[in-house]
Amino acid sequence: MANLKEIRTRITSVNSTMQITSAMKMVSAAKLKRAQDAITRMRPYAEKLQEILSNVSSSLDGNEGQYSHQREVKNVLIVAITSNRGLCGGFNNNVQKEIRTMLRGPLSGKNVKILSLGKKAFDNFKRTPHHTTDGFAATPYTIYDKLNFENVGEIAQVIMKQFASGKYDQVFLVYNKFKNAAVQILMNEQYLPVVKPAITGTTKTDYIFEPEKDQIIQELIPRSLKIQLFKALLDSNAAEHGARMTAMHKATDNAGELVKELKLNYNKARQAAITGEILEIVAGSEALNG
Repeated sequence: MANLKEIRTRITSVNSTMQITSAMKMVSAAKLKRAQDAITRMRPYAEKLQEILSNVSSSLDGNEGQYSHQREVKNVLIVAITSNRGLCGGFNNNVQKEIRTMLRGPLSGKNVKILSLGKKAFDNFKRTPHHTTDGFAATPYTIYDKLNFENVGEIAQVIMKQFASGKYDQVFLVYNKFKNAAVQILMNEQYLPVVKPAITGTTKTDYIFEPEKDQIIQELIPRSLKIQLFKALLDSNAAEHGARMTAMHKATDNAGELVKELKLNYNKARQAAITGEILEIVAGSEALNG
């Protein structure tokens, strides 16, 4: 059994760690509220815009534009959306594992590049042949320093331009979707080309177009793509804070349990030390009397 000094040192160390994890949990909870409000406001608009776009584009004749052009898939871009910081459980690792599964599976044999929007993905893939920042800022993960629609729109515009030019034949978004503070859903979405909805036989919504439908589509698709990427980043941002809050909550609880166990061991060691001293005194007294 460890001596009393060692146990006291460990108790102090664990208490300090528990204070840090507890503080990080409270900070994440405060950030989560703002991030959750942002994605909650954005999601209905993005989903409704996507629904309108799907309904309208499904009636076109196949010449709906450069962002819907289907080509033989040879060059693929994966946009990996992670966080800039760790201590959030399996949040970042899940995205990275999904991408590795894609590389070994459906994208095996294709020329795949990975754009990292998040320092954790950047650090993980920067030494691989798949890493790319071509056409983007040297460190695109700095998008989190000022996460707004304008900055995200610039990244989306570059991706759309590269797809339209034929540099990439397919683009995927891999990220964590926010469900609640404890649950994040791993998403693997095709970003480009824009996919027409499957015909289900349901009643199709009719629209009155002003100006012409083709012109509206040419303006609506780029805006919808920018909003889709912005929503993915907002989802990931909220999911990150939820994952970190949950991880720090568990870490705090575990630290509390460890402190209880250490205190129990400390009391046992202290009791054993006191009992040993009493026995020595009694033995010494009997030796003097004898």
